Amino acid sequence: MERVVVLDFGGQYNQLIARRVRECNVYCEVKPYTTPLSELQAMEPIGFIFTGGPSSVYEPDSPQVDPAIFSLGIPILGICYGCQLMAHHLGGKVSPATDATAREYGRTETFFDTTSPLFKNLPAQSITWMSHGDYMERVPDGFSLTAHSDACPNVAIADESRGFYGVQYHPEVNHTEYGVKMIRNFLYEVCGAHGEWTMGDYCKRAIAKIREQVGSGRVLLALSGGVDSSVAAALLAEAVGRQLTCVFVDHGLMRKDEGDEVEAAFSKWDLNFIRVDAEERFLSRLSGVTEPERKRKIIGEEFIRVFEEEAKKIGAVDFLAQGTIYPDVIESGLGASATIKSHHNVGGLPDYVDFKEIVEPLRMLFKDEVRQLGRELGLPEYLVSRQPFPGPGLSVRVIGEITREKLDILREADFIFRDELHKAGADASLSQYFAVLTSMRSVGVMGDGRTYDYTLALRAVNTSDFMTADWARIPYDVLDRVSVRIVNEVRSINRIVYDITSKPPATIEWE
Repeated sequence: MERVVVLDFGGQYNQLIARRVRECNVYCEVKPYTTPLSELQAMEPIGFIFTGGPSSVYEPDSPQVDPAIFSLGIPILGICYGCQLMAHHLGGKVSPATDATAREYGRTETFFDTTSPLFKNLPAQSITWMSHGDYMERVPDGFSLTAHSDACPNVAIADESRGFYGVQYHPEVNHTEYGVKMIRNFLYEVCGAHGEWTMGDYCKRAIAKIREQVGSGRVLLALSGGVDSSVAAALLAEAVGRQLTCVFVDHGLMRKDEGDEVEAAFSKWDLNFIRVDAEERFLSRLSGVTEPERKRKIIGEEFIRVFEEEAKKIGAVDFLAQGTIYPDVIESGLGASATIKSHHNVGGLPDYVDFKEIVEPLRMLFKDEVRQLGRELGLPEYLVSRQPFPGPGLSVRVIGEITREKLDILREADFIFRDELHKAGADASLSQYFAVLTSMRSVGVMGDGRTYDYTLALRAVNTSDFMTADWARIPYDVLDRVSVRIVNEVRSINRIVYDITSKPPATIEWE
Protein backbone atom coordinates (compact mmCIF):
# COMPACT_ATOMS: atom_id res chain seq x y z
CA MET A 1 0.00 0.00 0.00
CA GLU A 2 1.39 3.37 -1.02
CA ARG A 3 1.81 5.83 1.84
CA VAL A 4 3.05 9.30 2.66
CA VAL A 5 4.79 10.13 5.93
CA VAL A 6 3.96 13.43 7.64
CA LEU A 7 6.93 14.40 9.80
CA ASP A 8 5.74 16.41 12.78
CA PHE A 9 7.85 19.39 13.90
CA GLY A 10 5.34 20.64 16.45
CA GLY A 11 2.80 22.11 14.08
CA GLN A 12 -0.72 22.71 15.29
CA TYR A 13 -2.11 21.48 11.97
CA ASN A 14 -0.32 18.10 11.77
CA GLN A 15 -3.60 16.18 12.03
CA LEU A 16 -5.18 18.37 9.41
CA ILE A 17 -2.35 17.74 6.95
CA ALA A 18 -2.79 14.00 7.37
CA ARG A 19 -6.54 14.27 6.91
CA ARG A 20 -6.08 16.26 3.71
CA VAL A 21 -3.75 13.61 2.32
CA ARG A 22 -6.24 10.85 3.08
CA GLU A 23 -9.04 12.91 1.55
CA CYS A 24 -7.00 12.63 -1.64
CA ASN A 25 -7.22 8.79 -1.33
CA VAL A 26 -3.61 8.38 -0.26
CA TYR A 27 -2.81 6.72 3.07
CA CYS A 28 -0.48 8.58 5.41
CA GLU A 29 0.82 8.48 8.95
CA VAL A 30 2.12 11.20 11.27
CA LYS A 31 5.55 10.48 12.72
CA PRO A 32 7.67 12.56 15.12
CA TYR A 33 10.69 14.24 13.56
CA THR A 34 12.87 12.16 15.89
CA THR A 35 11.87 8.92 14.17
CA PRO A 36 15.07 7.14 13.01
CA LEU A 37 15.65 7.36 9.28
CA SER A 38 15.86 3.57 9.02
CA GLU A 39 12.34 3.29 10.44
CA LEU A 40 11.05 5.86 7.98
CA GLN A 41 12.69 4.05 5.07
CA ALA A 42 11.15 0.77 6.19
CA MET A 43 7.72 2.34 5.69
CA GLU A 44 8.59 2.73 1.99
CA PRO A 45 6.91 6.12 1.61
CA ILE A 46 6.25 7.65 -1.79
CA GLY A 47 6.69 11.09 -0.25
CA PHE A 48 7.37 13.09 2.89
CA ILE A 49 5.56 16.17 4.17
CA PHE A 50 7.33 18.33 6.75
CA THR A 51 4.84 20.16 9.01
CA GLY A 52 4.98 23.65 10.36
CA GLY A 53 6.09 24.38 13.90
CA PRO A 54 6.60 27.17 16.44
CA SER A 55 10.42 27.12 16.38
CA SER A 56 12.98 28.93 14.22
CA VAL A 57 15.32 26.64 12.28
CA TYR A 58 18.41 28.70 13.14
CA GLU A 59 17.94 28.27 16.90
CA PRO A 60 20.37 25.73 18.41
CA ASP A 61 17.62 23.63 20.08
CA SER A 62 15.14 23.73 17.20
CA PRO A 63 13.70 20.47 15.80
CA GLN A 64 15.91 19.17 13.02
CA VAL A 65 15.97 16.23 10.63
CA ASP A 66 18.58 13.68 9.60
CA PRO A 67 20.19 15.35 6.54
CA ALA A 68 20.38 11.95 4.87
CA ILE A 69 16.64 12.17 4.25
CA PHE A 70 17.43 14.52 1.36
CA SER A 71 19.49 11.82 -0.32
CA LEU A 72 16.81 9.12 -0.41
CA GLY A 73 15.37 10.20 -3.74
CA ILE A 74 11.92 10.59 -2.16
CA PRO A 75 9.86 13.76 -2.88
CA ILE A 76 9.40 16.22 0.00
CA LEU A 77 6.86 18.97 0.58
CA GLY A 78 7.84 21.42 3.31
CA ILE A 79 5.11 23.56 4.87
CA CYS A 80 6.03 26.79 6.70
CA TYR A 81 8.68 25.61 9.22
CA GLY A 82 9.15 22.53 7.04
CA CYS A 83 9.94 24.75 4.05
CA GLN A 84 12.45 26.77 6.05
CA LEU A 85 13.99 23.58 7.44
CA MET A 86 14.56 22.30 3.92
CA ALA A 87 16.17 25.58 2.87
CA HIS A 88 18.31 25.62 6.02
CA HIS A 89 19.67 22.11 5.41
CA LEU A 90 20.26 22.51 1.69
CA GLY A 91 22.41 25.62 1.74
CA GLY A 92 19.90 28.45 2.04
CA LYS A 93 19.63 30.98 4.83
CA VAL A 94 16.64 31.55 7.09
CA SER A 95 16.47 34.75 9.12
CA PRO A 96 13.99 36.48 11.40
CA ALA A 97 11.79 39.00 9.65
CA THR A 98 12.71 42.44 10.92
CA ASP A 99 10.10 44.46 9.04
CA ALA A 100 6.74 44.07 7.31
CA THR A 101 8.33 43.12 3.98
CA ALA A 102 8.73 39.47 4.91
CA ARG A 103 6.58 38.79 7.99
CA GLU A 104 3.07 37.66 7.05
CA TYR A 105 0.04 36.51 9.01
CA GLY A 106 -3.49 35.71 7.87
CA ARG A 107 -5.15 35.82 4.46
CA THR A 108 -2.68 36.89 1.80
CA GLU A 109 -3.07 37.47 -1.91
CA THR A 110 -0.50 35.21 -3.56
CA PHE A 111 0.76 34.83 -7.13
CA PHE A 112 1.82 31.45 -8.55
CA ASP A 113 3.94 30.05 -11.36
CA THR A 114 1.42 27.60 -12.76
CA THR A 115 4.09 25.77 -14.78
CA SER A 116 5.22 24.27 -11.48
CA PRO A 117 3.74 20.78 -10.88
CA LEU A 118 2.55 21.94 -7.45
CA PHE A 119 0.28 24.58 -9.00
CA LYS A 120 -0.73 22.74 -12.16
CA ASN A 121 -4.23 23.63 -13.44
CA LEU A 122 -4.74 26.19 -10.66
CA PRO A 123 -5.33 29.96 -10.90
CA ALA A 124 -2.24 32.15 -11.10
CA GLN A 125 -3.60 34.29 -8.28
CA SER A 126 -5.49 33.25 -5.13
CA ILE A 127 -5.62 33.61 -1.34
CA THR A 128 -3.31 31.69 1.00
CA TRP A 129 -3.10 31.56 4.78
CA MET A 130 0.24 32.82 6.09
CA SER A 131 1.69 32.44 9.57
CA HIS A 132 5.44 33.00 9.59
CA GLY A 133 7.78 35.43 11.33
CA ASP A 134 10.92 34.06 9.63
CA TYR A 135 11.78 34.19 5.95
CA MET A 136 14.21 32.63 3.50
CA GLU A 137 16.83 35.31 3.06
CA ARG A 138 18.71 33.08 0.61
CA VAL A 139 17.16 30.24 -1.36
CA PRO A 140 19.31 27.09 -1.81
CA ASP A 141 21.07 26.46 -5.12
CA GLY A 142 18.95 24.50 -7.56
CA PHE A 143 15.67 25.95 -6.26
CA SER A 144 13.47 28.32 -8.24
CA LEU A 145 10.89 30.75 -6.89
CA THR A 146 7.40 29.54 -7.77
CA ALA A 147 5.13 31.87 -5.79
CA HIS A 148 5.30 35.35 -4.30
CA SER A 149 3.18 37.93 -2.51
CA ASP A 150 3.41 41.68 -2.31
CA ALA A 151 5.41 41.40 0.92
CA CYS A 152 7.50 38.30 0.25
CA PRO A 153 9.29 37.31 -2.98
CA ASN A 154 9.83 33.64 -2.00
CA VAL A 155 6.46 32.34 -0.83
CA ALA A 156 7.12 29.01 -2.56
CA ILE A 157 10.27 27.28 -3.83
CA ALA A 158 10.90 24.17 -5.90
CA ASP A 159 13.71 21.91 -7.04
CA GLU A 160 11.80 19.84 -9.56
CA SER A 161 14.76 17.60 -10.40
CA ARG A 162 14.80 16.24 -6.84
CA GLY A 163 11.08 16.56 -6.14
CA PHE A 164 11.58 19.09 -3.33
CA TYR A 165 8.87 21.71 -2.82
CA GLY A 166 8.37 24.26 -0.07
CA VAL A 167 5.60 26.74 0.75
CA GLN A 168 5.58 29.45 3.40
CA TYR A 169 1.80 29.30 3.81
CA HIS A 170 -0.52 26.53 5.07
CA PRO A 171 -2.26 24.69 2.19
CA GLU A 172 -4.02 22.36 4.63
CA VAL A 173 -6.33 25.03 6.12
CA ASN A 174 -9.60 26.07 4.54
CA HIS A 175 -8.47 29.69 4.31
CA THR A 176 -6.02 28.73 1.54
CA GLU A 177 -8.37 28.68 -1.43
CA TYR A 178 -6.77 25.90 -3.49
CA GLY A 179 -4.70 24.30 -0.75
CA VAL A 180 -6.13 20.79 -0.99
CA LYS A 181 -5.62 20.81 -4.77
CA MET A 182 -1.97 21.79 -4.19
CA ILE A 183 -1.55 18.86 -1.82
CA ARG A 184 -3.24 16.63 -4.39
CA ASN A 185 -0.81 17.88 -7.05
CA PHE A 186 2.11 16.99 -4.81
CA LEU A 187 0.71 13.51 -4.27
CA TYR A 188 -0.21 12.71 -7.85
CA GLU A 189 2.00 14.94 -10.03
CA VAL A 190 5.17 14.70 -7.93
CA CYS A 191 4.92 11.49 -5.87
CA GLY A 192 3.11 9.49 -8.55
CA ALA A 193 0.30 8.32 -6.26
CA HIS A 194 -2.45 6.10 -7.66
CA GLY A 195 -5.09 6.79 -5.00
CA GLU A 196 -5.37 3.33 -3.46
CA TRP A 197 -6.72 4.48 -0.07
CA THR A 198 -10.46 3.75 0.09
CA MET A 199 -12.57 2.84 3.09
CA GLY A 200 -13.78 -0.34 1.42
CA ASP A 201 -10.22 -1.59 0.98
CA TYR A 202 -9.29 -0.49 4.49
CA CYS A 203 -12.26 -2.38 5.92
CA LYS A 204 -11.19 -5.62 4.24
CA ARG A 205 -7.58 -5.22 5.42
CA ALA A 206 -8.69 -4.34 8.98
CA ILE A 207 -10.90 -7.43 9.23
CA ALA A 208 -8.08 -9.65 7.99
CA LYS A 209 -5.66 -8.04 10.47
CA ILE A 210 -8.05 -8.54 13.39
CA ARG A 211 -8.55 -12.19 12.50
CA GLU A 212 -4.80 -12.66 12.34
CA GLN A 213 -4.24 -10.93 15.69
CA VAL A 214 -7.16 -12.51 17.58
CA GLY A 215 -7.08 -16.00 16.11
CA SER A 216 -9.43 -18.12 18.22
CA GLY A 217 -9.17 -15.79 21.23
CA ARG A 218 -11.98 -14.06 23.11
CA VAL A 219 -12.44 -10.28 22.93
CA LEU A 220 -14.12 -7.96 25.44
CA LEU A 221 -15.27 -4.44 24.57
CA ALA A 222 -16.88 -1.77 26.76
CA LEU A 223 -19.51 -0.30 24.44
CA SER A 224 -20.49 3.25 25.33
CA GLY A 225 -22.88 3.75 22.43
CA GLY A 226 -20.75 6.53 20.95
CA VAL A 227 -19.50 6.47 17.38
CA ASP A 228 -15.98 5.19 18.12
CA SER A 229 -16.86 2.27 20.36
CA SER A 230 -19.81 1.33 18.15
CA VAL A 231 -17.77 1.21 14.95
CA ALA A 232 -15.02 -0.71 16.75
CA ALA A 233 -17.64 -3.21 17.93
CA ALA A 234 -19.09 -3.56 14.43
CA LEU A 235 -15.67 -4.15 12.90
CA LEU A 236 -14.78 -6.74 15.53
CA ALA A 237 -18.17 -8.43 15.15
CA GLU A 238 -17.62 -8.66 11.40
CA ALA A 239 -14.19 -10.15 11.97
CA VAL A 240 -14.68 -12.59 14.86
CA GLY A 241 -18.42 -12.86 15.56
CA ARG A 242 -19.23 -14.66 18.80
CA GLN A 243 -15.66 -14.43 20.00
CA LEU A 244 -16.61 -10.83 20.84
CA THR A 245 -18.49 -9.82 23.98
CA CYS A 246 -19.78 -6.25 24.16
CA VAL A 247 -20.79 -4.87 27.53
CA PHE A 248 -23.10 -1.88 27.13
CA VAL A 249 -23.50 -0.07 30.44
CA ASP A 250 -26.78 1.84 30.20
CA HIS A 251 -26.40 4.43 32.96
CA GLY A 252 -29.75 6.07 32.28
CA LEU A 253 -28.06 9.32 31.22
CA MET A 254 -28.40 8.93 27.47
CA ARG A 255 -30.62 10.87 25.07
CA LYS A 256 -34.12 9.72 24.17
CA ASP A 257 -34.26 6.14 22.83
CA GLU A 258 -30.46 5.92 22.45
CA GLY A 259 -30.06 2.82 24.57
CA ASP A 260 -32.59 0.93 22.47
CA GLU A 261 -31.06 2.26 19.26
CA VAL A 262 -27.59 1.03 20.22
CA GLU A 263 -28.92 -2.44 21.04
CA ALA A 264 -30.93 -2.58 17.80
CA ALA A 265 -27.91 -1.56 15.72
CA PHE A 266 -26.05 -4.74 16.69
CA SER A 267 -28.89 -7.18 16.12
CA LYS A 268 -27.51 -7.97 12.64
CA TRP A 269 -24.36 -9.58 14.08
CA ASP A 270 -24.03 -12.85 15.96
CA LEU A 271 -22.09 -11.67 19.01
CA ASN A 272 -22.46 -11.66 22.78
CA PHE A 273 -24.22 -8.38 23.55
CA ILE A 274 -24.76 -7.62 27.25
CA ARG A 275 -26.85 -4.59 28.17
CA VAL A 276 -26.59 -3.65 31.83
CA ASP A 277 -29.49 -1.57 33.15
CA ALA A 278 -27.68 0.52 35.75
CA GLU A 279 -29.88 3.63 35.81
CA GLU A 280 -30.99 3.28 39.40
CA ARG A 281 -27.44 2.64 40.55
CA PHE A 282 -26.06 5.76 38.85
CA LEU A 283 -28.90 8.02 39.96
CA SER A 284 -28.45 6.83 43.53
CA ARG A 285 -24.76 7.75 43.44
CA LEU A 286 -25.54 11.15 41.88
CA SER A 287 -28.28 12.05 44.37
CA GLY A 288 -27.66 15.48 45.88
CA VAL A 289 -24.52 16.14 43.81
CA THR A 290 -24.42 19.52 42.03
CA GLU A 291 -20.74 20.17 41.26
CA PRO A 292 -19.96 19.27 37.60
CA GLU A 293 -16.54 17.74 38.12
CA ARG A 294 -17.84 15.63 40.99
CA LYS A 295 -20.59 14.34 38.71
CA ARG A 296 -18.00 13.33 36.12
CA LYS A 297 -15.84 11.51 38.66
CA ILE A 298 -18.78 9.63 40.16
CA ILE A 299 -19.97 8.48 36.75
CA GLY A 300 -16.47 7.46 35.65
CA GLU A 301 -15.85 5.52 38.84
CA GLU A 302 -19.25 3.82 38.78
CA PHE A 303 -18.85 2.86 35.13
CA ILE A 304 -15.60 1.11 35.99
CA ARG A 305 -17.24 -0.74 38.87
CA VAL A 306 -20.15 -1.93 36.73
CA PHE A 307 -17.89 -2.99 33.89
CA GLU A 308 -15.58 -4.76 36.33
CA GLU A 309 -18.47 -6.74 37.79
CA GLU A 310 -19.61 -7.83 34.33
CA ALA A 311 -16.05 -8.68 33.30
CA LYS A 312 -15.67 -10.93 36.34
CA LYS A 313 -18.81 -12.83 35.31
CA ILE A 314 -17.29 -13.39 31.87
CA GLY A 315 -13.93 -14.50 33.23
CA ALA A 316 -10.55 -14.32 31.57
CA VAL A 317 -10.43 -13.03 28.00
CA ASP A 318 -7.56 -12.89 25.55
CA PHE A 319 -8.09 -9.34 24.27
CA LEU A 320 -9.50 -6.09 25.61
CA ALA A 321 -10.76 -3.92 22.73
CA GLN A 322 -10.81 -0.13 22.81
CA GLY A 323 -12.17 2.53 20.46
CA THR A 324 -8.95 4.52 20.32
CA ILE A 325 -8.75 6.67 17.19
CA TYR A 326 -5.80 8.45 15.58
CA PRO A 327 -6.40 11.90 17.13
CA ASP A 328 -6.33 10.21 20.57
CA VAL A 329 -2.87 8.88 19.76
CA ILE A 330 -1.58 12.17 18.35
CA GLU A 331 -3.10 14.39 21.05
CA SER A 332 -1.68 12.22 23.81
CA GLY A 333 1.80 13.23 22.74
CA LEU A 334 3.51 12.62 19.42
CA GLY A 335 6.92 14.01 18.63
CA ALA A 336 7.25 17.75 19.08
CA SER A 337 3.54 18.48 19.36
CA ALA A 338 2.31 19.73 22.67
CA THR A 339 0.15 17.23 24.49
CA ILE A 340 -3.37 18.62 24.18
CA LYS A 341 -4.94 16.12 26.54
CA SER A 342 -4.30 12.69 27.91
CA HIS A 343 -6.67 10.03 26.63
CA HIS A 344 -7.62 7.05 28.76
CA ASN A 345 -7.55 4.84 25.68
CA VAL A 346 -3.84 5.36 25.14
CA GLY A 347 -2.73 5.61 28.74
CA GLY A 348 -2.44 2.84 31.30
CA LEU A 349 -4.48 -0.27 30.64
CA PRO A 350 -7.23 -1.12 33.14
CA ASP A 351 -6.10 -3.56 35.81
CA TYR A 352 -9.58 -4.84 36.66
CA VAL A 353 -9.96 -7.04 33.57
CA ASP A 354 -8.08 -10.29 33.12
CA PHE A 355 -6.73 -10.05 29.56
CA LYS A 356 -3.50 -10.77 27.72
CA GLU A 357 -3.40 -8.19 24.95
CA ILE A 358 -5.16 -5.07 23.72
CA VAL A 359 -6.73 -4.59 20.31
CA GLU A 360 -7.46 -1.14 18.89
CA PRO A 361 -8.96 -1.59 15.43
CA LEU A 362 -9.53 2.15 14.80
CA ARG A 363 -6.16 3.37 16.03
CA MET A 364 -5.10 4.76 12.64
CA LEU A 365 -8.38 6.43 11.66
CA PHE A 366 -9.60 10.01 11.98
CA LYS A 367 -13.15 10.71 13.18
CA ASP A 368 -14.60 11.29 9.73
CA GLU A 369 -12.98 8.05 8.56
CA VAL A 370 -14.49 6.19 11.52
CA ARG A 371 -17.92 7.36 10.38
CA GLN A 372 -17.16 6.23 6.82
CA LEU A 373 -16.11 2.83 8.12
CA GLY A 374 -19.34 2.56 10.11
CA ARG A 375 -21.35 3.12 6.95
CA GLU A 376 -19.19 0.57 5.13
CA LEU A 377 -20.03 -1.96 7.85
CA GLY A 378 -23.75 -1.26 7.62
CA LEU A 379 -24.32 0.55 10.89
CA PRO A 380 -27.46 2.74 10.79
CA GLU A 381 -26.99 6.41 9.98
CA TYR A 382 -28.54 7.51 13.27
CA LEU A 383 -25.59 5.93 15.04
CA VAL A 384 -22.81 6.71 12.54
CA SER A 385 -23.67 10.41 12.37
CA ARG A 386 -24.47 10.66 16.07
CA GLN A 387 -23.75 14.01 17.68
CA PRO A 388 -20.72 14.33 19.96
CA PHE A 389 -21.89 13.37 23.44
CA PRO A 390 -20.01 13.76 26.73
CA GLY A 391 -19.11 10.61 28.64
CA PRO A 392 -21.17 11.67 31.68
CA GLY A 393 -24.14 12.05 29.34
CA LEU A 394 -27.06 14.26 30.27
CA SER A 395 -25.75 14.66 33.82
CA VAL A 396 -23.67 17.62 32.65
CA ARG A 397 -26.58 19.05 30.66
CA VAL A 398 -28.79 19.18 33.74
CA ILE A 399 -27.48 22.08 35.79
CA GLY A 400 -27.48 21.29 39.48
CA GLU A 401 -28.81 18.13 41.11
CA ILE A 402 -29.68 15.16 38.90
CA THR A 403 -33.11 13.54 39.24
CA ARG A 404 -35.01 11.15 37.00
CA GLU A 405 -37.70 13.83 36.54
CA LYS A 406 -35.19 16.40 35.27
CA LEU A 407 -33.58 13.86 32.96
CA ASP A 408 -36.95 12.95 31.46
CA ILE A 409 -37.79 16.63 30.93
CA LEU A 410 -34.47 17.27 29.22
CA ARG A 411 -34.70 14.12 27.08
CA GLU A 412 -38.02 15.20 25.60
CA ALA A 413 -36.94 18.81 25.01
CA ASP A 414 -33.63 17.79 23.49
CA PHE A 415 -35.41 15.35 21.17
CA ILE A 416 -37.73 18.08 19.90
CA PHE A 417 -34.78 20.41 19.25
CA ARG A 418 -32.93 17.75 17.27
CA ASP A 419 -36.10 16.65 15.48
CA GLU A 420 -36.97 20.14 14.24
CA LEU A 421 -33.40 20.83 13.12
CA HIS A 422 -33.48 17.59 11.13
CA LYS A 423 -36.86 18.38 9.56
CA ALA A 424 -35.56 21.80 8.49
CA GLY A 425 -32.39 20.27 7.03
CA ALA A 426 -30.34 22.49 9.34
CA ASP A 427 -28.66 19.68 11.29
CA ALA A 428 -26.26 18.73 8.47
CA SER A 429 -24.51 22.11 8.64
CA LEU A 430 -24.09 22.14 12.44
CA SER A 431 -21.11 20.71 14.31
CA GLN A 432 -22.95 20.15 17.60
CA TYR A 433 -26.35 21.03 19.02
CA PHE A 434 -28.18 20.15 22.22
CA ALA A 435 -30.45 21.38 25.01
CA VAL A 436 -29.53 22.24 28.59
CA LEU A 437 -31.97 22.19 31.51
CA THR A 438 -30.91 25.10 33.67
CA SER A 439 -31.52 25.33 37.40
CA MET A 440 -33.24 28.69 36.91
CA ARG A 441 -36.99 28.97 37.31
CA SER A 442 -39.10 31.90 36.23
CA VAL A 443 -42.69 33.08 36.17
CA GLY A 444 -44.80 32.32 33.13
CA VAL A 445 -48.41 32.21 32.00
CA MET A 446 -49.99 29.17 30.39
CA GLY A 447 -53.71 29.28 29.73
CA ASP A 448 -55.21 31.33 32.50
CA GLY A 449 -52.75 30.17 35.10
CA ARG A 450 -49.45 31.32 36.49
CA THR A 451 -46.49 28.96 36.17
CA TYR A 452 -43.13 28.86 37.86
CA ASP A 453 -41.07 26.45 35.79
CA TYR A 454 -37.64 25.73 34.34
CA THR A 455 -35.76 27.70 31.71
CA LEU A 456 -34.34 25.56 28.90
CA ALA A 457 -31.24 26.69 27.01
CA LEU A 458 -30.56 25.66 23.42
CA ARG A 459 -26.99 25.46 22.16
CA ALA A 460 -25.67 24.99 18.59
CA VAL A 461 -22.16 25.65 17.31
CA ASN A 462 -20.01 25.34 14.22
CA THR A 463 -16.37 24.37 14.50
CA SER A 464 -13.63 22.62 12.55
CA ASP A 465 -11.60 21.37 15.51
CA PHE A 466 -13.75 21.86 18.67
CA MET A 467 -10.91 23.94 20.12
CA THR A 468 -12.72 27.09 19.04
CA ALA A 469 -16.35 27.37 18.00
CA ASP A 470 -18.84 29.97 16.78
CA TRP A 471 -22.49 29.98 17.78
CA ALA A 472 -24.71 28.86 14.92
CA ARG A 473 -27.14 31.23 13.20
CA ILE A 474 -30.20 28.98 13.18
CA PRO A 475 -33.11 30.56 11.25
CA TYR A 476 -35.62 32.29 13.49
CA ASP A 477 -38.55 30.31 12.12
CA VAL A 478 -36.85 27.05 13.11
CA LEU A 479 -36.14 28.34 16.61
CA ASP A 480 -39.76 29.48 16.83
CA ARG A 481 -41.07 25.99 15.98
CA VAL A 482 -38.70 24.46 18.53
CA SER A 483 -39.86 26.84 21.24
CA VAL A 484 -43.57 26.39 20.53
CA ARG A 485 -43.30 22.60 20.52
CA ILE A 486 -41.26 22.38 23.71
CA VAL A 487 -43.49 24.62 25.84
CA ASN A 488 -46.57 22.80 24.53
CA GLU A 489 -45.28 19.22 24.66
CA VAL A 490 -42.86 19.16 27.59
CA ARG A 491 -44.08 19.74 31.10
CA SER A 492 -42.24 22.00 33.56
CA ILE A 493 -40.63 24.28 30.94
CA ASN A 494 -42.06 27.75 30.34
CA ARG A 495 -39.10 29.67 28.91
CA ILE A 496 -36.60 28.95 26.09
CA VAL A 497 -33.31 30.82 25.60
CA TYR A 498 -30.67 30.45 22.86
CA ASP A 499 -26.98 30.55 23.77
CA ILE A 500 -25.18 33.00 21.43
CA THR A 501 -21.74 32.75 23.07
CA SER A 502 -18.77 31.51 21.07
CA LYS A 503 -15.80 29.49 22.33
CA PRO A 504 -13.87 31.23 23.77
CA PRO A 505 -14.94 32.80 26.09
CA ALA A 506 -17.48 30.04 26.72
CA THR A 507 -17.00 26.30 26.34
CA ILE A 508 -19.26 24.26 24.06
CA GLU A 509 -20.83 22.31 26.92
CA TRP A 510 -22.28 24.20 29.86
CA GLU A 511 -20.65 21.98 32.48
